[in-house]
Amino acid sequence: MPKILITNDDGIESKGLEALYDAASTFGDVYVFAPSSNQSATGHSLTLTRPLRVKEIRKHWFSVDGTPTDCVNVALNGFLEDRTPDLILSGINIGTNLGDDVTYSGTIAAAMEGTLLGISSVAISQDCEEKTSTDFGLAKKSIIFLAQKILNEKLPPRVFLNINVPNISEEGCLGIQITSQGKRVYGDRIVKRKDPRGTDYFWIGGDKLNSRNEPNTDFAAIESNQISITPVKMDLTDEEYKLHLKKWDFDEFI
Repeated sequence: MPKILITNDDGIESKGLEALYDAASTFGDVYVFAPSSNQSATGHSLTLTRPLRVKEIRKHWFSVDGTPTDCVNVALNGFLEDRTPDLILSGINIGTNLGDDVTYSGTIAAAMEGTLLGISSVAISQDCEEKTSTDFGLAKKSIIFLAQKILNEKLPPRVFLNINVPNISEEGCLGIQITSQGKRVYGDRIVKRKDPRGTDYFWIGGDKLNSRNEPNTDFAAIESNQISITPVKMDLTDEEYKLHLKKWDFDEFI
């Protein structure tokens, strides 16, 4: 039976994590290493300034007081050295990770870390809100289907999958679309307030983010009630612009 490592950024108590565990348990031997608290928007950060505490809360379930990236590192290098996972699943995130969100998301970061460590990795998110009663049936069905294909074929080196699922029933889903990463139009605003001592403090956010609903993007798929699968490369080099840079006169520097 394949070994599956799952994690998230919403924390060890997330309903999405429990749903992902239920789905993964149908095809693998599952280990959970997840943050002890919500780590949304922590990006691909490692904790280097303090020790990490790991607590087993039930069989094969571990709580880590760190980031999603920490969780993957602790699992692979501290606990599962002789049980290297065949697949890493990160999610099910409460809310989508579309377009430029990939640069902030802890869910995405865990899949990145698994990819850097040479393990086929997937991030999966659902278009839903934390406080609503969520049906993860479609997300669970999709990950069971896709995981089998990945386990049979493996993902290419330094590539992971970013999966986003619309918040609809299985019957309402219009299929799976292979997509490109869309673009956010950021509407974030800074909310400035004063604390009881008269000192200014700030909240980032408040405005709903907008998207450019371009064809064949992850945004367009979700709007069309389709599951979006975007393959993401770890190599961020712009090869086309490298050719342009080579035309600059660097002799002036010498």
